[in-house]
Amino acid sequence: MSNQPERSSTVGLALAALGVVYGDIGTSPLYALRECFHASHGLAVTLPTITGLLSLIIWALLLVVTVKYLLFVMQADNQGEGGILALMALGQRHREESAFPLRIGPVIVLGLLGASLVYGDGIITPAISVLSAVEGIEVETTAYQPYTLPIAIVVLLVLFGLQSHGTGLLGWWFGPIMLLWFVTLAVLGVKSALQTPEVFAAFSPHHAVQFLLGHPTQGFAVLGGVFLVLTGAEALYADMGHFGKTPIRIGWYSVVLPSLVLQYLGQGALLVRQPETVTNPFYFLAPGWFLLPLVVLATLATVIASQAMLSGAFSLTSQAIQLGYLPRMNIRYTSASQMGQIYVPAMNVLMLIGTIGLVVFFGTSSNLAGAYGIAVAGTMVITTLLISVVARRQWKWNWPIVVLITSLLLVMDLSFFGANALKIPHGGWLPLLLGAALLLLMTTWNGGRRLIAKHLWSKMPQLPAYLNEVQTQSLTRVSGTAVYLTQFPDLTPPSFIQNVRHNKVLHEQLVFLTATTARVPTVTGSHHLRVEPLAKGIRRVVVQYGFMETPDLTRLLETCRSVGLDVDLTQATFFLSRVNSLATPKPGMALWRERLFVFLSRNSQRASSFFHIPSEQVVEIGVVVEI
Repeated sequence: MSNQPERSSTVGLALAALGVVYGDIGTSPLYALRECFHASHGLAVTLPTITGLLSLIIWALLLVVTVKYLLFVMQADNQGEGGILALMALGQRHREESAFPLRIGPVIVLGLLGASLVYGDGIITPAISVLSAVEGIEVETTAYQPYTLPIAIVVLLVLFGLQSHGTGLLGWWFGPIMLLWFVTLAVLGVKSALQTPEVFAAFSPHHAVQFLLGHPTQGFAVLGGVFLVLTGAEALYADMGHFGKTPIRIGWYSVVLPSLVLQYLGQGALLVRQPETVTNPFYFLAPGWFLLPLVVLATLATVIASQAMLSGAFSLTSQAIQLGYLPRMNIRYTSASQMGQIYVPAMNVLMLIGTIGLVVFFGTSSNLAGAYGIAVAGTMVITTLLISVVARRQWKWNWPIVVLITSLLLVMDLSFFGANALKIPHGGWLPLLLGAALLLLMTTWNGGRRLIAKHLWSKMPQLPAYLNEVQTQSLTRVSGTAVYLTQFPDLTPPSFIQNVRHNKVLHEQLVFLTATTARVPTVTGSHHLRVEPLAKGIRRVVVQYGFMETPDLTRLLETCRSVGLDVDLTQATFFLSRVNSLATPKPGMALWRERLFVFLSRNSQRASSFFHIPSEQVVEIGVVVEI
């Protein structure tokens, strides 16, 4: 009896995971098998070809999703959290924590490149999914064809417009709707497959091998279409922190995998009986009376899949900001109880523009399929490489085991990536271009922060020594508390030096506060907060946050009372050093990158807003730094 509540909770989380984790991979049947028979591949719609493709699809799902992700990758959790940046941070755990920005090394480059590719996938997923769903109305009659594009754009506008309201209320419906979707996939699939039982031979892997050997050139190219059945696999790992490993695995084994396999078998069986339905085998599976309800259900499923992708992009943005690879942006929390439910207005607008642009530019989901897949395939390769780093550094595996497992995984990953690379001239260049641009932006932001940090480290005096010097001067002491924010706890903040130099006053109580981001999702216990007295009425406070936490310094100072630091927030003044960067030909980054950093810096969110400091209690003192 005692295990009953725990089982109910697990089942509930597994149901919720259907609506968030499996939305993308669950809507792949709308277009995946159709794209395998794209005219450019030149494949005949015959039983041996269909059986070979179905075998490739089934074993891709088993080897990549079940073996690689569920059994192996999900073991690499950063305090229970997953995703490409969490994995990157886990691979850097051995490095000493510091407020100084990390130097860009191979592991960080891989993590940032993977994150950049996720954004490319994030704008393509809503476009291709919604277009594929809405195109179902063309199966009944071509009279609706002129309205497909406008309907898809309206659906996307509604989707992006709802982001600011959060997904808390809608989340209750996501799981049941996706459960209905998967049941529908299974019922439609098994009904068709039983009419043509020859397709069940696809469970034997020799049909996949036979197909590849019999079509060496076409077979490699068609792997790009087969890969479309895997496009949501990364979400299993990225959303691990929201649901846990067990509910995600239960959802896959009990609902998602059986439904997808039966659906693909059903589509293959239909093609055996009616090869002409290759133009849209998913919708041709449905009886005429069920076509319109299926279009509605498919549209709902694709909206849910897109919602999950957008939520993931928002979380990724928040993590990148906290880790110091993106400028500060306005982040709104849409739930008082769930930390993961956030909304990033700037990112939402950029992704809306990108998604609508893709829909208008490509016009059909089939055209978009050429751009889809390579970003996900690239991320999968990067995940494998980062996992090998974690296996060696954190799990202490022997080199031969690491090399063996990594090699086996890379054989699969690079095969799919190579096949998707053939799509580059047909639209695959787009997510790669976007990924390269975002990688440049993130490395430029990190590089600019390092240059500023180096300047401050070389110019600013050590805090204890400067305090000793200040205390020998005849400065006026005024009542109240001055809180100086500083990037480095050992250095004197420029705002303090300028205030002493020009105003010649000291507050009765001085607090030098440094907030750093650790390479873990959350920080608890004694490591979270350190208060150190420097002199009478002067304290140094160092606080660590995880990369999934949001700094709130006013709330922090309230908690400091438990360790002896009593700050009257109503009487406190927060002094911030506003660094104004100037791009110069000095050694550092290329001049155009320095100018890009200056532009990003000027347009980033103000530190007072980011750290949740009341604006009426903030004094910003500017300092010019030539980089």
